[in-house]
Amino acid sequence: MTTVTEFPLLSHGKTWQQMPPGLAFRTSARTITEADLVNFIGMSGYTEPLFLDASHAAEGGYTGRLVPGAMTFAIAEGLVLQTNVLHGTGIAFMHADMKVARPVYVGDTIHVTVVITESRQSRRPGRGIVTSRNAVVNTRGEEVLVYNPVRMIRGDDFNPADTTS
Repeated sequence: MTTVTEFPLLSHGKTWQQMPPGLAFRTSARTITEADLVNFIGMSGYTEPLFLDASHAAEGGYTGRLVPGAMTFAIAEGLVLQTNVLHGTGIAFMHADMKVARPVYVGDTIHVTVVITESRQSRRPGRGIVTSRNAVVNTRGEEVLVYNPVRMIRGDDFNPADTTS
């Protein structure tokens, strides 16, 4: 009988050394559905009329079922993680600056462009700090949300038993 450990792992993320400044990639795309919106509102408690009542949103000048910026961010992070760039190498999401540039509506299809802006060794051995510019782009080519995550990523010499500070 074959055990799980005998099968090779086909997806493995990049170490911080494999993410130099200038490295760029694009995620796959995803269409945001009404079910996504309803589930996010229920899970997060975003029960603001702006997201629940289409007529209220229209009074504010919006032209469709408005999606919370936090939901756009969450879906964008999911798209980034699905690229497997961090699969098994990500250690921590440390910080992000974020700007919501345009509204996102139910029915919009989004993807994320990622450009590494900084990559350096951390104070702890086997780890690095990687900063990127992540732009969420809709099907019209408009940047709707931009955020700059700072992540701790495993290095080539990562040792999980190393607890030095």
